[in-house]
Amino acid sequence: MSENQFDTLTWNVMLEKYPVVSNPSIAAYHTILSQDFPSFLTRYLTLPLLKRLSGIGLLCGTDWTPLYRNRFYYSRLDHSTGVALIIWHFTHDKAQTLAGLLHDVSTPVFSHVVDFRNGDALTQMSTENENAHMVKTDKALGALLAEDGLTADDAADYHRYPVADNEVPQLSADRLEYMFPSGMVLDGSWTLEEIADVYGDIVLCRNENNNPEPGFRSRERAEEYCRKFCSIGHILQLNENKLTMQLLAEIINQAVKTGILNEQECYELSERDIIKRFDSYTADDIFSRYYRTFRTMIHIEHTEKPLPSHFCVSLKVKQRYINPLVAEKGKKDDGLFSARRLSDVSPSAARIISDFLSYTDTPYGCVKLA
Repeated sequence: MSENQFDTLTWNVMLEKYPVVSNPSIAAYHTILSQDFPSFLTRYLTLPLLKRLSGIGLLCGTDWTPLYRNRFYYSRLDHSTGVALIIWHFTHDKAQTLAGLLHDVSTPVFSHVVDFRNGDALTQMSTENENAHMVKTDKALGALLAEDGLTADDAADYHRYPVADNEVPQLSADRLEYMFPSGMVLDGSWTLEEIADVYGDIVLCRNENNNPEPGFRSRERAEEYCRKFCSIGHILQLNENKLTMQLLAEIINQAVKTGILNEQECYELSERDIIKRFDSYTADDIFSRYYRTFRTMIHIEHTEKPLPSHFCVSLKVKQRYINPLVAEKGKKDDGLFSARRLSDVSPSAARIISDFLSYTDTPYGCVKLA
C-alpha cells in the first residue's frame, strides 16, 4: 500500500512552504472575481446587518494566536462581498447575488468557533437557520430588497441557488471564494496572479444533478485548484486547527459563564473589541489559563492519549475538499458545458482526493496549559 502523501505535511511544513510576500490588495482580488462591481451592491454594504461582519475574521479566531502565522486579516464581510461578486460574474442575477452577499449574516465573532461550542464540528452549520430569520426580519434590508423588486424569501436562502452553494465535493461560489483568501492568508499558496489565471479558466458546467456548477475548461488548472484546495483543507483537519477551534470555544464558554462576555455581545462586538476585553482581565481562573494558552501557544503535541496539565482534543471535523468538473471541449447545452469530474479524468487528482479523505492525525492534540 502506497504512503499517504499528506502524512509528511505537518503543521510547520505547511505554513513554511511558501515565501512571505507583501499583503495583496483585497480590492484587486475582488476585481479579479468580477471586473463589474454592480452598483446595487453598494447600498446593501452600508446595512448594519452586513457592516458588523467587517469585525469578524474569515479564519475563525486564528488571527489572534501565534500558533498560526496568518499573513493578513480577511473579514467575513470581505468574504460575503467576494461570494456575491462571483455569483454576479457567472449569473448576472440580482436575487442570487444578494443571497450570496447575505449568506453569513448570522455569523458571530470567531466564525465557526460557534459550531464547536454547539458540538457541531463535523458539519459546521449550526447557525444557518438563524441566518434566514435575520434576513427576513431586518426592516432596513427589506426596504432595499423592495426597491429592487425582490422579497426577503428571494435572498434568505442561498442554498436554493446551485451556483451559490451545493454539496461537497462540488464547486460553488462560496467554496471558490473562501479557499482563495484562505490560501493567501494561511500559507501563501495563492498569489493574485495565480488566482487570476485559474479563475479565468472557470465556466459554468452542467453537473450530474442537471444543475449549473462552476467548472474548469482545462484539466491542468482543475488539477492545480484541486491540489491547493485539498492542501488548505489539510491544514484545517490537522490537530492544530482542531485544538485552536475547541480551545477558543471553551474560552468563550468560560467568558460567558463568568460574566466577562454575554451571548448577545458575540453578535454586537468585533473580535478586536473582545480580545481587548479578554487581555485586560486579571483574575487567575480557568478562563485566564485557557486564554493565556491561546495567546501564547506556538506548538502542540500529537499524542495517542491525553496528557496531564494539558488542554487536549480528540475530534472529527468537517473535511473541506473539491472534486471539480472539467468541461468537455466542443460540447455546450443551453449555455452550460458538458463536463466530467476531475477524478474521472486525472489519476493524480483522484490520488490527492483519496489520500486527503483517508488521512488521520494522531488521536489527540494537546497543548500545555499556561
